[in-house]
Amino acid sequence: MKKISIAVLMGVLSIGGASAEFAGPAAETAKPSAGAKGGFVGGAETIVAVKQVNEMRDDVPVIVKGNIVQRMGDDNYLFEDATGSITVEIDDDEWRGQTVTPTDTVKLYGEVDRGIFKTEIEVNYVEKI
Repeated sequence: MKKISIAVLMGVLSIGGASAEFAGPAAETAKPSAGAKGGFVGGAETIVAVKQVNEMRDDVPVIVKGNIVQRMGDDNYLFEDATGSITVEIDDDEWRGQTVTPTDTVKLYGEVDRGIFKTEIEVNYVEKI
């Protein structure tokens, strides 16, 4: 019985020691140290060219950079970069209050929408640069 009690006590102590590295919710409310900037640290986003998008599979997430040059009806627009043009679908709420002209450079975050006859980008977010 004494061996079991010691084993349980050792287990509890080791779990307590292992959880000492976990910051938990209390750490989120703590003040940051002087000079701390915060933010995301990770890999850079990969911007793909329209030419590449035309060769991608359906539903692949993409980021493209260029210009929206023409409205093609309802939520469809013509987007161009240095490698070509493609139709993009941008719902009203994806503009997030921004006004964009053909001279404005934008990043479009979305996914490839490959159909039988053409490939488009379904846009989830418009970022005016």
